[in-house]
Amino acid sequence: MQRSKKTFTSDCRRCVRLAKFLDEVRAIHEDYFARPVPSFGDPNARLLVVGLAPGMHGANKTGRPFTGDHAGILLYETLYQHNFSSAPVSESVTDELELKDCRITNAVRCLPPQNKPIGDEVKNCNGYLLDELSMLPSGGVVVGLGSVAHSAVLKALKLKQSDFRFGHGSIHNLSPNLVMIDSYHCSRYNTQTRRLTAEMFSGIFLRVRELLQKK
Repeated sequence: MQRSKKTFTSDCRRCVRLAKFLDEVRAIHEDYFARPVPSFGDPNARLLVVGLAPGMHGANKTGRPFTGDHAGILLYETLYQHNFSSAPVSESVTDELELKDCRITNAVRCLPPQNKPIGDEVKNCNGYLLDELSMLPSGGVVVGLGSVAHSAVLKALKLKQSDFRFGHGSIHNLSPNLVMIDSYHCSRYNTQTRRLTAEMFSGIFLRVRELLQKK
């Protein structure tokens, strides 16, 4: 798998709308990270978890994906349950939590207004996602949290969207050496409406473990 020609930097300002929005957020919350958020975890991991984008008072504040917001509560609990994390709670970049054989990133690295990135913003970040995917060893597994993450992975790999329909628990063979499992996003809305339960989410990572053990 070829890497992109884009090297991630937290100084990226490719998306005018997002860069302007982060400037506004930083003016109000001077102690927030409020920049493009880097990936977190083991660069040699076999598991890559792909989310949507940083949350206002989560990764946008802390500078670590899914850290400090509601969505991260279930994610890190579940990663810990399946031995992908050294602790069940991720509070800050200084809490010494480590991921094990796991890495977390987002389809869009900047906080979008109303948590809704537009197509060009996903496209502009796609090279960074391709770099993350290219780091996965043979037999790697991607968990796509939500349809935007799912679609961003396919776009990065230049695969047809119509050949891989999103569905919670769906397993897609993206190549002979790479599998993606879809999951509903672990957002506050999805967990509170029980569209996604802890048991459903745990089932996704149980399947990840089964796939990795076969490799």
